[in-house]
Amino acid sequence: MGYPRQVYDFLMSASVAHAKWDLEVSTSIIKNKKKLMILLAMLTPILSISFVDAGDMIGGKTAYAPAFYSNLIFIVSIAVGLAAGLITGCIGAGGGFIITPALMAAGVKGILAVGTDLFHIFAKAIMGTTVHKKLGNVSVKLAIAFLVGSAGGTFIGGAINKGLYDKDPLLSEAFISLIYAVLLGFLGTYAMIDFLKARKGAADSGSHGAHGGPSGVPPLGVKVQNLKIPPMISFDEDLGGRKISGVIVAMGGVVVGILAAIMGVGGGFITFPMFIYVFGVSSMTTVGTDILQIIFTAGIGAVTQYAIYGYVFYTLAMGMLIGSLIGIQVGALTTKVVKGIHIRGFYAMSILAGFINRLSTLPKKLTELEVINMSKSVTSGIEFVGNIVFWLVVGFFGFWVMSKFFSNIKNLREEA
Repeated sequence: MGYPRQVYDFLMSASVAHAKWDLEVSTSIIKNKKKLMILLAMLTPILSISFVDAGDMIGGKTAYAPAFYSNLIFIVSIAVGLAAGLITGCIGAGGGFIITPALMAAGVKGILAVGTDLFHIFAKAIMGTTVHKKLGNVSVKLAIAFLVGSAGGTFIGGAINKGLYDKDPLLSEAFISLIYAVLLGFLGTYAMIDFLKARKGAADSGSHGAHGGPSGVPPLGVKVQNLKIPPMISFDEDLGGRKISGVIVAMGGVVVGILAAIMGVGGGFITFPMFIYVFGVSSMTTVGTDILQIIFTAGIGAVTQYAIYGYVFYTLAMGMLIGSLIGIQVGALTTKVVKGIHIRGFYAMSILAGFINRLSTLPKKLTELEVINMSKSVTSGIEFVGNIVFWLVVGFFGFWVMSKFFSNIKNLREEA
């Protein structure tokens, strides 16, 4: 399938790398009593505030938060985090892609869903990342160039989202839904193709090692490193030393920052393959830089582009964090007692359900924007069906994984 297939492999390796980081972070928090106490301490005041009229407070009604906070929306946020965690833990990829679409499907405004997801990633990163174990391999010059670019990218992405929202909230909703529909449709289609091939006994073309980059510099990396645009940055001295243009690294950072700010995905999912396959950086250096980038980019994006404008709903972020911590652990354990082919099938179905959900919202939004002309009953019906399909698929996946987990809990304990 040529170029589209290469893009899919690139995105999947990115998703797998981010999922490994997510599992490591979640395990770090779960196994540390002090971090769990900090999480509870963070959660208590947020919950108490959420039960009163927030007024003009950041995240309150005049700052575009959901109209009225209720226990139900908090439970939904835990369920969203749980579902994403189960997918991440089970498949080792892709769970984060459904968080923003799931929040939007639950009725949260698109810009608030993006800001909240970004803040949730930032909170998880600063709580759970074992920075001291990884950052010894970071090339400081490489990291600075990339982080300068990613910081600029978050401002560009944030400005795009805020600009569209200020012009017309419907335009913002349609834009975010369109971005996710394209991404999830592409990933879901290829994931389903891989699943169907695997069912027929074809070679497992869908498994991509997160940290299994080529031992040498890939062809694209060689070409990029040969572009002598000053200033040149040296890195990987332990491997004989390599050089790359700081301008190119910064431009890569800009791309990551824009994606992070527009989609609320933290940027970490794309950094890993970019460093290895495009820049030709060793996987050891890449791991540390990726961790640093997630904290930095998600933090700047969440705080400077969303939180200060009231586009972060903290209660939802904490609910998602709690749900994802549980889901990732359960999902990772469940892989020991279920067939991989079944998991891959559910993954493809979940991503395609997210695609259908976001796609189904577009006719209504485009009609309201007067781009197309369809009756209100038809567009509402399409949107309703898309919501039902999404929640049924995700709900069934969650029920299936949890039932497998609890029915095999004795075996899992013995194994542990």
